[in-house]
Amino acid sequence: MCVILIRSIILYVLVIFAVRLMGKRQLGELQPSELVITILVSNIATLPIEDVNIPVIVGVTPILALVCFEVMVSWINLRFPKLRRLISGSPKIIIRNGCIERDIMRELRFSVDDLLMALRGQEIFDLSEVQCAIVETTGSVSVMKKQLLDNPTRRDLKLSAECSDPPVLIISDGRFIPQAMESLKLSRSCVETVLKGCGIAADDVFIMTADSSGSCYIADKQGTPPKILTIGDKNDKS
Repeated sequence: MCVILIRSIILYVLVIFAVRLMGKRQLGELQPSELVITILVSNIATLPIEDVNIPVIVGVTPILALVCFEVMVSWINLRFPKLRRLISGSPKIIIRNGCIERDIMRELRFSVDDLLMALRGQEIFDLSEVQCAIVETTGSVSVMKKQLLDNPTRRDLKLSAECSDPPVLIISDGRFIPQAMESLKLSRSCVETVLKGCGIAADDVFIMTADSSGSCYIADKQGTPPKILTIGDKNDKS
């Protein structure tokens, strides 16, 4: 039992490393080659766990070889677009100018039910709202609504707005996150001063976020109403 447990831990760590090395993608966003590698790696990893007579190295070697091969293929795809289209395919337009391209759907073996399900996933329940729909190489469907039916943007309404990055987490469950504070150029003493002004100790903070403008969101572990304030401004806006 101990042998199986140790083998499982070793292969678990190895598979995690392999997936991280291949890149950050959700399962539904895997390219065909990446999906094949993922399936092969998972199947190979189970062999040394199921049969203790198989050396762990027999599972480790092909996993590392497959991951290295996938990394090489990814690099080659970046250099040679034609080869990338051959391996991963190319996006296909299945709705153009509001008209369904039946030939393309037939080529992709994409049924009407598949199309309607993909549109519902984009919160579109009426085909007449669609201007263009594209089946990506991952199998997902990207949809553009007709402009008259799409939500207006600030530019359409002629409203000005400042561009800024979203807030980042700087304290999680009482723990400071140095990388996040460094990205905002915030010192620990500055954050502690803000918390002291609110009467909250850092250890009592459940979540604290901040953005580049200095706006902070603070929620404590006691479940009291969160505080929203600006660094340098002691007037609580909660």
